[in-house]
Amino acid sequence: MEYRLVDRLPTVEEFVAVTSAVGWTDAYDPAAIPASLAASLHGVVAVEGNRVIGIGRLVGDGAIYYYLQDLAVRPERQRRGVGAAILGRLEEWIAARASPRTFVGLFAAGESVGLYRRFGYAVHDDMTGMFRVGPYRPPHGGPGH
Repeated sequence: MEYRLVDRLPTVEEFVAVTSAVGWTDAYDPAAIPASLAASLHGVVAVEGNRVIGIGRLVGDGAIYYYLQDLAVRPERQRRGVGAAILGRLEEWIAARASPRTFVGLFAAGESVGLYRRFGYAVHDDMTGMFRVGPYRPPHGGPGH
């Protein structure tokens, strides 16, 4: 398999094709994808011939906080180093801009945990990752209620 890495964000069509191939069709509001991609800090795509087979991007504030987002490789190209290559390229981009206390976060699912561990990511006992998934409504019963 010959592929090349390109430092760019995927197009909306490429994003939908790859994320659909890995079963993320219910993870996104299709109408929000263009704005989400446009707000990214950086992206990397793996291209085989004329076809994008893998994607990854960074979101965050570009100074202290970075989050690895949407690292996905088409199932028929997984376990061949494509994901690690994309992650490595994203890590290089961060390293060129990182401060001594840069925080890089991510959410890992299933077998991807091993890939991230190889790059030094770990669960930390003194921190708990938390998140909410829409539809978003202001919380009830919080402070001031």
